[in-house]
Amino acid sequence: MEDVMMLQAVERYIRGEMTADERSYFENLRKTNPEIDQLVVEHSLFLQQMEDFSERKNLKAELHHVHAHLTEKGEIKPAELVGKAKVVYLWSRYKRVVAIAASIAIITTLGVSMLVNTLSPKADNSKLQDLSRDVNEVKIQQNAQKREVDNLKNKIAVTQIPFRTAGTGFMIDGKGYLVTNAHIVRNARNIFVINNENDQFRANVVFTDLNKDIAILKIDDKDFKSIPSVPYGVRKSSTDVAEPIYTLGFPRNEIVYSEGYLSAKTGFNGDTLSCQLGIAANPGNSGGPVFNHEGEVIGILSTKETEAEGVAFAIQSKYIFNVIEQLKKSDTSFQKVKVPVKTTLAGMNKPQQVKKIEDFVYMVKVN
Repeated sequence: MEDVMMLQAVERYIRGEMTADERSYFENLRKTNPEIDQLVVEHSLFLQQMEDFSERKNLKAELHHVHAHLTEKGEIKPAELVGKAKVVYLWSRYKRVVAIAASIAIITTLGVSMLVNTLSPKADNSKLQDLSRDVNEVKIQQNAQKREVDNLKNKIAVTQIPFRTAGTGFMIDGKGYLVTNAHIVRNARNIFVINNENDQFRANVVFTDLNKDIAILKIDDKDFKSIPSVPYGVRKSSTDVAEPIYTLGFPRNEIVYSEGYLSAKTGFNGDTLSCQLGIAANPGNSGGPVFNHEGEVIGILSTKETEAEGVAFAIQSKYIFNVIEQLKKSDTSFQKVKVPVKTTLAGMNKPQQVKKIEDFVYMVKVN
C-alpha cells in the first residue's frame, strides 16, 4: 500500500498537480532519498512510453478507419479476394486486438518490475540512442607490417568474421583489461579490439553489469604484451558543471577527438547513474572515455538524446570502481586488477595529452 501511495505522489509531482508546499517538500525528499529520485526518473520514462503507445494506437486506428472507408467505396480491393493474401488480410484485421492484449501484458510487467526494482537505473529509452555503430565490413586484417611481432613472421592471415557492431573501449590495467559499454558486447560471440596503430587482438568479456551498462574486457591474445602503466587516472568523484571535457573514440575506422563541456551532474531526466555532456557524439563513440582538462577519466560515453543536437550522456567514472570490486568478489583471480587513480597528464596541453592517451583507446568489434 505504501508503494502505491508513493507512486500516486510521484505521478502528481510529474503532472504538476501538487500545491506549492507539497512540491517543495517532495523536491527536498527527492534530493535526500536516492530511491525516490530514481523512482521519479523511472516513472517519468514509463509515462512517456505510455503516451507514445497511445499515440501509435490512435494512428493505427485512424489508418484502419481510412482503409475500411476506401474498401466500402470500392477504391481498393479487399485482401480476402486475392487468394493467398487472405491470411495477410486476417492479420491486418485482427492484429490490433493482438497488439492491445500484448500491450496490457507488457504494461502489467513493467508496473510490477518498477515496484520491485526501483533502484535499477534505466540508461536507454525511446528518447535515447546508444552510440554503438553497425559494421558492414566482413573481415578484419592483421597486418604484420605495422606490428612486427618477431622477425620470423611476414603477414598474419586475414580472419574472416562478419562483425555486426562496433564501439570504443579504453584500458584501465596494463595487463590487458579494458572498460566499455555492456550494450556493445551483449550476446557477443567474438570480440576483437583494435588500437590506433591497427594492432588487433582477440578479447573476452570477464564481467558485465547491464544495469550500469559497464563491461570489463580482457585481451586474450598471445601477441599482446603487457604495458607498464596507464597514463591517465580514473576519477572517483564528480567533476564541476561547465568544466571542459573531451573524448576519443571510433565513430569511423580511425580515432576521432571531440570536445565539449559537462552540462549537468545527472543524466537523462535526472538519472543519477550518468552525467550530461554538451558534446557531439556519433555511433561508434559508445564505451569511449570522457576526460577532464587534467587527463582524468570522468565518464564512459554511452548514449545521446535523439531529440536534441549535441546532448550526450556518460556513465559516471566512479561506477568503474564498483564494477571492479564486484569482479574481484566473483573471481579471486582478478585481485591484482587495479584501476589507475593518478594521472601523469596534468599540466599538458590537449595535443600532448591525446598523444599519450590514444594508444590506450581501442575500437571494439563484435559479432
